[in-house]
Amino acid sequence: MTSISECLHPRIRGGAGVLLAMSLALGACATIGGVTTSVIAEKRVEYVVAGHGAPAVVLENGLGGRLEWWAKVLPEVARETQVFAYNRPGIGASDSVPTPRDGDHIVEELRRNLRETGIAPPYVLVGHSLGGLYMQLYARRYPKEVAGLVLVDSTHPDQMKGAGARENWPAWAKVAFKAAVSEAAQKELAAIPATGAAVLALPPFDGRPVIVLSTKGPMNETSELARDANAKRVDIARLYPGARQVWVDSGHGIPLERPEAVVAAIHEVLSIARMKEAGRGQEQPSKERVRVQEF
Repeated sequence: MTSISECLHPRIRGGAGVLLAMSLALGACATIGGVTTSVIAEKRVEYVVAGHGAPAVVLENGLGGRLEWWAKVLPEVARETQVFAYNRPGIGASDSVPTPRDGDHIVEELRRNLRETGIAPPYVLVGHSLGGLYMQLYARRYPKEVAGLVLVDSTHPDQMKGAGARENWPAWAKVAFKAAVSEAAQKELAAIPATGAAVLALPPFDGRPVIVLSTKGPMNETSELARDANAKRVDIARLYPGARQVWVDSGHGIPLERPEAVVAAIHEVLSIARMKEAGRGQEQPSKERVRVQEF
């Protein structure tokens, strides 16, 4: 199975443990079929739509990540329902845009992309790394459009606070990120504090299924930065009462390293959402303690 360290830029491969503990993705090594580019709202958007059924699954990439991150997940999900993946502005063949690269703008762009491609809500939102932070914002801002949420080693809303603040990064990490990621990704990184604040300013997303996939890989790292990231990795499930947290034997790149864990989580959320829609399921208790297991 592909190791995520093999997908990283050679200049940062040696420091992958620390960088990945920040919940930031840099690229991908896989390919995916059926990708197209269309003009939506006067800009080119690179995306793929596959499968049939409802609710549709929406896949959101991590920082600087391309839709190919989902190459081992999307085909399996498409066997069960409709699925949408895309590249945000400035990534892949998607045009850059002059608007701020914070979560507010990215969520609205995603909603427009979904409308223009004819994919109707409600959605099961799936976000990896920074994409998870955007999906948290979407779910809290438009809960009626969301049937469920899968967070794949997601960025915490407070990721860039405390020891995780950018000014506390080692100098080599700052240089590596600047060299390895696009201008669009750098702008998204700078906007993480604003995006996180926007998430926490909204009511919690509850009453619908939420699964939090968290990597076990970096949990034994002992640097101050790693300890901070790992504490937030544990804490993120607390933000979603009744969520099920699953610890995955993987590095940060769960969609490539352990795609079966992502597929299983999506399948579970789809099943619960469909039972609820049919009137046969029971709502996830909003005050239930977080349930934890390993994959």
